[in-house]
Amino acid sequence: MKKLVFAFFLMAMTASFGVSSISAQDMKDDKMMKKSGNPMVGGAAMYKNKNIVENAMNSQDHTTLVDAVKAADLVATLQGKGPFTVFAPTNAAFGMLPAGTVDTLLKTENKAMLTKVLTYHVVAGNMDSKKIMKAIKKGNGKAMFKTVAGGMLTASMNGNTLILTDEKGGMSRVTIANVKQSNGVIHVVDTVLMPN
Repeated sequence: MKKLVFAFFLMAMTASFGVSSISAQDMKDDKMMKKSGNPMVGGAAMYKNKNIVENAMNSQDHTTLVDAVKAADLVATLQGKGPFTVFAPTNAAFGMLPAGTVDTLLKTENKAMLTKVLTYHVVAGNMDSKKIMKAIKKGNGKAMFKTVAGGMLTASMNGNTLILTDEKGGMSRVTIANVKQSNGVIHVVDTVLMPN
């Protein structure tokens, strides 16, 4: 299995992928982004000249995912050339999993399963929102993307919000799109996607 994975970032809402509600942290991040010119994630600036790992380590909203990346020994991969398209769950997304799931995945004996879950959130290439929406339009409302884990994600639109459906039928919204990194692009999602 290829060891490619993802990191987690927030950025100001784009017109392409809006959501119905914006948290106080999103508004604070948006103001900070306008001042600095860089997208904000969990109170930290995300620099497009830095790679996924360099930026992810600073996000207070993605500490669970950073811990998971470390446990799966995927840090070096995230520093690779890529490009990677990453659908990155927040800490809150991991918090919605059944009690004990994250702790179980982080155990050494479950490293293969953890790697599969993480790489299921990654698509090879640089798929910004325009490319994803073009693929959805071409597919008459749905687009299928093969993940690095080998499974498939289905992308569709619900109004102005991009929805991803995993192989188990679970759905996740893209809450923040197009956070550019030196080795790819991140789209923040509100639910952990699960492979078969």
